[in-house]
Amino acid sequence: MRGTVIHAPRDIRFEPLDDPKILHPTDAIIRTAVTCVCGSDLWPYRGAEPISEPHPMGHEYVGFVEEIGSDVTSVRPGQFVVGSFATSDNTCANCENGFQSNCLHREFMSTCQADYVRIPNAQGTLVATDEVPGEELWPGLLTVSDVMGTGWWAADAAEVKPGSTVVVVGDGAVGLCAVIAAKEMGAERIIAMSRHEPRQQLAREFGATDVVTERGDEGVARIRELTGGIGADSVLECVGTPQAMQQALHSARPGGNVGFVGVPHDVAVDGQELFFSHVGLRGGPAPVRRYLPDLIDRVLDGRIEPGKVFDLTLPLDQVAEGYRAMDERRAIKSLLKP
Repeated sequence: MRGTVIHAPRDIRFEPLDDPKILHPTDAIIRTAVTCVCGSDLWPYRGAEPISEPHPMGHEYVGFVEEIGSDVTSVRPGQFVVGSFATSDNTCANCENGFQSNCLHREFMSTCQADYVRIPNAQGTLVATDEVPGEELWPGLLTVSDVMGTGWWAADAAEVKPGSTVVVVGDGAVGLCAVIAAKEMGAERIIAMSRHEPRQQLAREFGATDVVTERGDEGVARIRELTGGIGADSVLECVGTPQAMQQALHSARPGGNVGFVGVPHDVAVDGQELFFSHVGLRGGPAPVRRYLPDLIDRVLDGRIEPGKVFDLTLPLDQVAEGYRAMDERRAIKSLLKP
């Protein structure tokens, strides 16, 4: 088969790889229907994460089951399935508590920008649709495997409630999906922080009521101005930089909550400042598997259309251009078709 391999910063290649095989009775092999480039893939692409040796890339996927291990009974060959970027048995104590992304047998997916993918813990990770969805729904279902599930987790972690005021820090695919999540959870006011007009327009289409372009102290001041000097009930941090975290913490009201889902890079939180702010802070890798059945239904029913975050579609063998376009902010998210 063929798959994406990163060799060095900004050196993405699409090259022959060994076909995946069943290694454990709990594995499945899927044929990729569509896959994509994630904003978090840009960290190693830009050199912000070390690359000790060439390795495959990609952790978002939907596809068709080709083969299953002897212990897998929840899906069968031929079915269309959606999974999570973090695999889980869905039976351990952490999974039972709703944190499948911290499963005791967790493995993070990292080979999905390819023709075929081995899925560990397939029994607890994969969710099959009742029938094969129309291809027009594949992009939306693909977002559920990560960015839509992660945006939902941001809103859930920040305890978004009906009638509340929400700030979304970050206008990438996760931030835009977080706007959808806040809207679905009943937020009355959703303030998207964005400086890019196409992303602002999509945020408004998804449910944002206000857009703030300012950053830093000016951004915080603008949020306070929009919230009667108090701050937001919930803030969704969807970037992972120190600046984004500070923006989020300072935009929340006393007693408010911050959900942080951007993969942190050099982020440090001042414990004393957090203590006296009365702001709650929760985040981490999204427990996507917890939300899969509900989010799949919302996409299939047309209640949400997160697939609109894909504004560039390419053949899988042009994956390097998908990375370049996102790195240069010419694209929000690149969809890849095998």
